[in-house]
Amino acid sequence: MPRHIACLSFDFDAFSGFAARGMLTPTPISRGEFCVIGAGRILDLLGSRGIKGSWYIPGVVIETYPEICGRIVKAGHEVGHHGWSHVPPAELSAEVEAEEFARAVESIKTLTGAGPKGYRSPAWDLSDRTIELVLEHGCEYDSSMMGHDCEAYFARRGDKVSVDGPLIFGETTNLVEVPISWSLDDHPHFEFFRTKAGVMPGLANANDVLENWLADFDYMQRTTEQGMLVYTFHPYVVGRGHRMIFLEKLIDGLTQRGAEFCTLDQIQRDFRARQAG
Repeated sequence: MPRHIACLSFDFDAFSGFAARGMLTPTPISRGEFCVIGAGRILDLLGSRGIKGSWYIPGVVIETYPEICGRIVKAGHEVGHHGWSHVPPAELSAEVEAEEFARAVESIKTLTGAGPKGYRSPAWDLSDRTIELVLEHGCEYDSSMMGHDCEAYFARRGDKVSVDGPLIFGETTNLVEVPISWSLDDHPHFEFFRTKAGVMPGLANANDVLENWLADFDYMQRTTEQGMLVYTFHPYVVGRGHRMIFLEKLIDGLTQRGAEFCTLDQIQRDFRARQAG
């Protein structure tokens, strides 16, 4: 029986993404603070449609905004690991990465009463140690890599990569990878950034992005019997007025196409069941 799934995932970074970039002055911090306003709007919308999403929250954000994080849990959404700070693991030393990973697990346990089932790295940039840490802490899946567009797969560890030689594949683990894509992330489409490397303009027309995102679902339905797409949102991005209308239209368009809405934890459990069967 055909089954085509849409996962709505939310990276609730708030101020942490700006702080990780060294943007510590009042204006960028306030820009991240809008995340709380956006999160409330998103929770209202998801609640009105009966949809459960997956929320990835850094530990520093959980401790800063316990009320809205508690509302996410109370509404029945999944809470996944998104680091302690928002510094990408690839930029941390082995010792600091391990310390921050464990600290974030404890913050999620305090918030939800249980450890996270899934991990998503800040800025989607794993170190060569991260997969081992994810497994050590009992997570069942990762959602930081891009090896497929609409199918889960088992993640590898220990790949050997060089500039001037072929890729040597490492060991396939028991960790399910639920892949993501920058093209299905709201941030590069919509957010304006001025960085040392130059200007990231963002600010795309939301209807153009909507057309692309629905077309990806159409293609998946046309080419796969069983498939899933992970859409990634940041509440301070999608929570703005015209983008909330975009999110409503996306949900409506997916619903009209017969999409089933699932959390990423549901995806990894279903994938394991199919592999075992």
